[in-house]
Amino acid sequence: MAAPSTNFKPSPEHIVNTMNAYQQTLALRTAVDLDIFTIIAEGATDTAAIAKKTNASEKGIRTLCNYLVVIGFLTKQSEKYALSQESAVFLNRHSPACMAAMTGFLTTDLIIKKFSSLTEAVKKGGSAAEHGDNLQPNDDMWVAFARSMGPLTTPSANFIAQLTGMPQGKACKILDIAAGHGMYGITMAKHNPNADVTALDWPNVLEVATQHAQKEGVGERFKTRPGSAFEADFGEGYDYVLLTNIFHHFDQPTCEKLMKRVHTALKPGGQAITLEFVPNEDRVSPPMPAMFSLVMLATTDSGDAYTLAEYEKMFRDAGFSKTTMHQIPDMPQQVLVSEK
Repeated sequence: MAAPSTNFKPSPEHIVNTMNAYQQTLALRTAVDLDIFTIIAEGATDTAAIAKKTNASEKGIRTLCNYLVVIGFLTKQSEKYALSQESAVFLNRHSPACMAAMTGFLTTDLIIKKFSSLTEAVKKGGSAAEHGDNLQPNDDMWVAFARSMGPLTTPSANFIAQLTGMPQGKACKILDIAAGHGMYGITMAKHNPNADVTALDWPNVLEVATQHAQKEGVGERFKTRPGSAFEADFGEGYDYVLLTNIFHHFDQPTCEKLMKRVHTALKPGGQAITLEFVPNEDRVSPPMPAMFSLVMLATTDSGDAYTLAEYEKMFRDAGFSKTTMHQIPDMPQQVLVSEK
């Protein structure tokens, strides 16, 4: 057995950085609010020019931009700022891969407030917020989600469309449950010009999804069905039912209840397509799926990040004999395919 290293010197740096991590979150949100990354991409690269474009103080811009340099979102040379490679791709609004809009949901005061009560949530075993069951309309939160989170869907939505192996030109019916921005169903419709999509969500959320469908050129094949995923009439005869990022909001009996409704809505041979964060059985790996459980603890009454074995049991009890899991390349989420 090797002797323990005598060179290790404990440092508080990791602890202090974690205590201060919220500062990075809010600095990034502020930079997106002021559109600093796009402004720099357009050619305003010094403090005075950026301050003029953002209608902000030069001191404030200098301090914020220097902080963004330190944490890796900007570079600086001779008092000129430039975008890092990541910022150029994901934070510049001129980039087709821009994800800046996601701050409109992930860093909202509502989400941050729920995490500020994490101690109470840990004691309780669920969110300390007044409403955390996600069974009732919460228009402000879900409209913000629909308007903000679409850019994240591109890799996973295209992966799902390819995974299903939809024959080009073959007519098919798709039900997108808790559609939000609608981009998963919209992407499948773009892959198949004879696919019709029915999106189910709260009315105000569906207004956003409809706007996205029209923008993407599939508005004529995009129908809406307002209401709750647990109460609304789904219809029947669907080839595919999309369940993207919904199960983690609820406990296992509630998930099973929803999946039984999905089983009834599918035609024989139809597929339920689930997109989720699925941690390994040890629940500490991979990192993002494992950490997602804490998000659900802070923000929902009874949600969780479920393992593959847990999903297999829930879906089997709902009537699906087999579920297979597929890893999305370069993304932290997994796709589960259950065939009726």
